Amino acid sequence: MTDIQININNKTYPTATKPSIADLKLSLNSNEFICLVGPSGCGKTTLLNIIAGLDNDYDGGILVGQQHTHPKIGYIFQNPRLLPWRTVRENIELALDDNQSPEVIDTLLEVMQLTQAQHVYPERLSLGMSRRVAIIRAFAVDPEVLLMDEPFVSLDAPTARQVRELLLKLWQQRPHTVLFVTHDLREAIALADRLVFLSASPMRVISEIAVPIARSERHSELAVESFRQQLLKNHPEIKQLL
Repeated sequence: MTDIQININNKTYPTATKPSIADLKLSLNSNEFICLVGPSGCGKTTLLNIIAGLDNDYDGGILVGQQHTHPKIGYIFQNPRLLPWRTVRENIELALDDNQSPEVIDTLLEVMQLTQAQHVYPERLSLGMSRRVAIIRAFAVDPEVLLMDEPFVSLDAPTARQVRELLLKLWQQRPHTVLFVTHDLREAIALADRLVFLSASPMRVISEIAVPIARSERHSELAVESFRQQLLKNHPEIKQLL
């Protein structure tokens, strides 16, 4: 996969008096896990929609390698958006291309510990299970970029931790470039190779910080909290973005 360059000079909604996004530049490296952190309402979802090609009303461009085009996207929303009249497996199958083997679903279900629930309808799933189905559906399309818009925001802490661990397990087995939006700095540190901090509207990149904690140590709350405290001390401007 080639690297992706995002350049948004201006994104202003028709009824707005000022831009939602201005002078934003962001590079996505192949198979990198990036967490976007910024205040509520700053335009993070707008940014994801632009990258996904759902919003083309902006001044700027996206380069995939040397081509002006939108990358192939997997999108995980805050709401799992499962069709209630289709089973878990049928919801995932809807995302597959005609030339994709359905066997990929078996592998993904196994990694996300949902094999036994594949013929269950969404109404019988817990919210955590529904989130896992949404993750599988997004990975199944083999995207160039996986967009995740606060996918664990409404989960209790133990469930969120379990789903994060399963997500990382799946990502390490099937690497993709990931853009993950979160308000939780601890969650961002536990997941990301790189943290991208975004300003209030008009949104732009304030700082980009690599996470030096080894993947094998990310399960340690002490290691995550130690780095969080270090970040807040060395970058006091971050506090106002959380």
